[in-house]
Amino acid sequence: MRIFVALGLLGLLAPAPGLAETLIRIAVLRVDVAGLPPISRLDLPPADLGLAGARLGTEDNATTGSFLGQTFETAEFTATPDTAAATLETALAGGAGFVVLLADDATTLALADAVGDRALVLNAQARGDGLRGRECRSNVVHVAPSHAMLADALAQFLAWKKWDEWFLVHGSHPADADFASAFRTSATKFGAEIVEERLYEDTGGARRTDTGHVQVQKQMPVFTQGAGEHDILVVADETGIFAEYLPYQTWDARPVAGSAGLVPRTWHPALEAWGATQFQNRFEAMTGRPMREEDYQAWLAVRIIGEAATRTGSADPATLRDHILSPDFEVAGFKGQKLTLRDWDHQLRQPILLTTGALAVSVSPQEAFLHQVSQLDTLGRDRPETECSFP
Repeated sequence: MRIFVALGLLGLLAPAPGLAETLIRIAVLRVDVAGLPPISRLDLPPADLGLAGARLGTEDNATTGSFLGQTFETAEFTATPDTAAATLETALAGGAGFVVLLADDATTLALADAVGDRALVLNAQARGDGLRGRECRSNVVHVAPSHAMLADALAQFLAWKKWDEWFLVHGSHPADADFASAFRTSATKFGAEIVEERLYEDTGGARRTDTGHVQVQKQMPVFTQGAGEHDILVVADETGIFAEYLPYQTWDARPVAGSAGLVPRTWHPALEAWGATQFQNRFEAMTGRPMREEDYQAWLAVRIIGEAATRTGSADPATLRDHILSPDFEVAGFKGQKLTLRDWDHQLRQPILLTTGALAVSVSPQEAFLHQVSQLDTLGRDRPETECSFP
């Protein structure tokens, strides 16, 4: 367990005269799952992944809070799936009214049920559509985008490009299946045709050591050989087993998108629009590395709490929760527009970046796709489509 506390503007500014100082406690819990290293050493997770984003969010909250008599205290915790429940209890015993959670789908659901009405959980990592559907929980706000949002963001761009025939390849893990299901729904929604599907079975190899470039160069063309005529290969590999091996190794000369190639993301370190350059610079000065999606999502989760505190002038967790879940709530996220919350599943509306390794290529929703309420609701499950039913 590691603890980080931010008070005021790093303790440098005093509250404005006449304002009673109030304390807002936040816990950030990252649950790490043991597994193989990523395909590329460039993707090795830093020790402060996600936690660093929360630290920057706490600093940003403190900047405004110092003038309103508000103090933000953020406690950081790391755990494994086996220790997550006990670590959560420690966090709640410290008085946290909000839990920013970086965990997989199953752990997120289990911990949300364990929290109950004691705190508001802000999901900063899990993407499963079930968490926003049949397994939705009223005490959870989803800051991370859903698989449906990511798939729709890519599908809109492919529709604009008129790349309507997809070859879908997906992995064998539950998260891969969930992402693949989202792509099927997106294809139907935006008029694409999946001409063929193939499953890439994870056999448990050591990735980098067992799959050198010579072996990949022989395997991937054969694996993708003989597919029906298609415009693009769409890959769903949330567990990072094989997708990065596909670009330039397919049998047919076709682009790759999804979990490799053109990738839908909440954040990218090359983004410079909408004031993002200054934001990127501050994070890099603090950490010495680029911001990753988990960092951005944890930053945004902490900022949601800070924004609610600013708007209400309160430190009461119930008051802040009510404002976050109200139609009046909005928060800035360096994406060109205010981000708001869907009342039917507590998913944060937000634009999705379409990125390569070096660039943000486009941003969805694409201009051609309109909506009667919010264009952002063209991404993910809209109100008539939701399977979520809060008690």
